[in-house]
Amino acid sequence: MLITHDTRCALDTVVDLVNTAPDSHEGSRETDGLATVAALAEFVGEHDISDVGVLAERDLGMVHAIRAKFAQVFAAPDPHSAATVINDLVAAAGTTPRLTDHDGYDWHVHYFAPGASVADHLAADCGMALAFFVVAGEQERLRRCEAPDCRYAFVDLSRNRSRRYCSSRTCGNRLHVAAYRARRKEAAG
Repeated sequence: MLITHDTRCALDTVVDLVNTAPDSHEGSRETDGLATVAALAEFVGEHDISDVGVLAERDLGMVHAIRAKFAQVFAAPDPHSAATVINDLVAAAGTTPRLTDHDGYDWHVHYFAPGASVADHLAADCGMALAFFVVAGEQERLRRCEAPDCRYAFVDLSRNRSRRYCSSRTCGNRLHVAAYRARRKEAAG
């Protein structure tokens, strides 16, 4: 599946957005990663989200609402369920596709209307990125980490769709080391 730069950025953004929820990583994060307008502003800056204006409490509440909808997409049991949520998100955002080449980036498509709120911006651009996966028959690549104490979202871009953990360096390695130690203990005992 060919993934353009702007689609990849939108995928990274939606994954990071979903993973700011307090329940996305049990035992590790008990607080909301987007609890304040300042945290939202930092998120917007880290993800180079352009044309959002001055952020306020209202924006924070709207972003929390779409974050919950995006979490439903990652939990969707089938493409029809995912498509229903994505369609609702994109339609409510007032999608207005347009070509742009701002801030040193080559030509790409923005799906949000000019002057849209940060929530509508995220819903439109990230919703369309997820929609491309459903259209390509790749909805199963939108996953949650299989580590027992982790619920982080991720997009499995492996060639054979075999990725199971949000990070092979943290969750994957931790579980492999635990399994190795259990085998050694059993062999020694």
